Amino acid sequence: MQIIRSVSEMQQKMIMIGRENDIGFVATMGYFHEGHLALIKEAAKDNDVVVTSIFVNPLQFGPNEDYDQYPRDEEKDVKLADEAGTDILFLPDVNEMYRVKMAITMVIEERVNVLCGRSRPGHFDGVVTVLTKLYNIVRPDKTYFGLKDAQQVAVVDALITDLNFPIELIALPTVREHDGLAKSSRNVNLSDDERNEAVWISRALAQGRDLVVDGEKNPANIVKEVKDTIRKKTSGKIDYVELLTYPELQPIQSVGQQVILAAAVHFNRARLIDNVLFDANGRLIKSLQ
Repeated sequence: MQIIRSVSEMQQKMIMIGRENDIGFVATMGYFHEGHLALIKEAAKDNDVVVTSIFVNPLQFGPNEDYDQYPRDEEKDVKLADEAGTDILFLPDVNEMYRVKMAITMVIEERVNVLCGRSRPGHFDGVVTVLTKLYNIVRPDKTYFGLKDAQQVAVVDALITDLNFPIELIALPTVREHDGLAKSSRNVNLSDDERNEAVWISRALAQGRDLVVDGEKNPANIVKEVKDTIRKKTSGKIDYVELLTYPELQPIQSVGQQVILAAAVHFNRARLIDNVLFDANGRLIKSLQ
């Protein structure tokens, strides 16, 4: 595995190898868990060359968010990226990615004023900005994301479509702990009691989907079921529980198409997100390709 930290060196490398190779790209902020590694391994199956990036992007953190506290372990990540099948690891620092104040501001208008986007204004503007830079540097054929952050997947879908990037988006199922908790870099910040409670986020979402399987179509009833369970079973504070079309992320009056049921819950030192995708009959949708 080759490690590159310079944007110009990375661009030159990708121009050279992209002429004769299919390139799969996994963009990350590091502190790898099994979810990240699953994306790298899938990319290795599909492509001649796998590029993984690690860059904690300051543009997607708000003024009261955890940029400085975001977990980092470069030495461990380098080892895991290599073992998972990464061929080139792109490791730029902030000064390399943002050498001067940017003269162009990117703003995404749709798919962002719901779910995490509602409480994190500007977050997805930072996401589309850094991804646009990364896509122009790496020039991948395929880009890989996990459906744990399904809103991010929807935003990337819009970015690729609207700006005509010649890139195929591959979205893979959420990787979970043995008890169903979605894998997350922030899980390390949970206390023991909070860790035991957190599994009820996924269980509550499953209960909501079960209502649809049983014939419930009213979004308000489904959302209420999920909220009641989370409030009863955890000490966390609910940020949101929403049921929307997917990937458009539009409100609905009745479950009659592909939808996302998603939740975000604040614990003392961690904000956890999870979701479930299913069709009008409650059948699970495990991947988007």
